[in-house]
Amino acid sequence: MPEGINLALLLAAVLNAVIGLLHLAIIGVGPRGYRLFGAGERMAVAAEKGRWYPALITAAIAAVLLIWSAYALSAAGLIGRLPLLLPAMCLITLVYLARGLLGPWLLAGTGRTRRFIVVSSLMCLGFGVVHLLGIVQQWPVLS
Repeated sequence: MPEGINLALLLAAVLNAVIGLLHLAIIGVGPRGYRLFGAGERMAVAAEKGRWYPALITAAIAAVLLIWSAYALSAAGLIGRLPLLLPAMCLITLVYLARGLLGPWLLAGTGRTRRFIVVSSLMCLGFGVVHLLGIVQQWPVLS
């Protein structure tokens, strides 16, 4: 591992990329994938009917997560500095922490499974903590 690489942000990048790629895999699997990962029956049925929006929404989420992965790689010191790196990393961290903490209330009654709500909220909270730890460690470099 090259010197000066932030391991927390490297982990954040890997987590973002894995979840981003998982979203792409869900599109490929189709309705079973939406059901398996708890996206809700409405999304699964729409995918079964050949509607465009489940794939579009899922692809958009994947794209955002892959961009977030690139920002974490940049903040970790593994790739060149991306534009607005510090504000972007702070926003990414805030989104993860807010989604993790508020997810159970925000997603109640949306058709998503209870398992999805709990697991995804805990994952987002964990991702947010990993990002926060990395930002705190890299603050002098990022600011």
